[in-house]
Amino acid sequence: MAAARIKKGDKVIVLSGKDKGKTGEVTASMPKDGKVVVSGVNIAVRHTKPSQGDPQGGLKRSEAPMHVSKVAHVTADGKPTRVRFETKDGKKVRVAVKTGEAISG
Repeated sequence: MAAARIKKGDKVIVLSGKDKGKTGEVTASMPKDGKVVVSGVNIAVRHTKPSQGDPQGGLKRSEAPMHVSKVAHVTADGKPTRVRFETKDGKKVRVAVKTGEAISG
């Protein structure tokens, strides 16, 4: 199992699909499934019938997981970049490929 290049709290941009170009923050990461949930992106709509617990019913919108290959980390200037790992001071650190700066988290 490879180390997670995209983690919870990272700012990412969507590279492909209906939400291409949208940016958001990763709210959940599922490394075993290779998926992430990004806030405001990949909204799924579910039609629900009124019930005792939810007497209103109607359309319920929620963020659905998307594959981690469809997103890329965003640099300070808003451009997508790949992430690599380097060893600095004996610690494994995530580094943006385009800028070379360390990614916190």
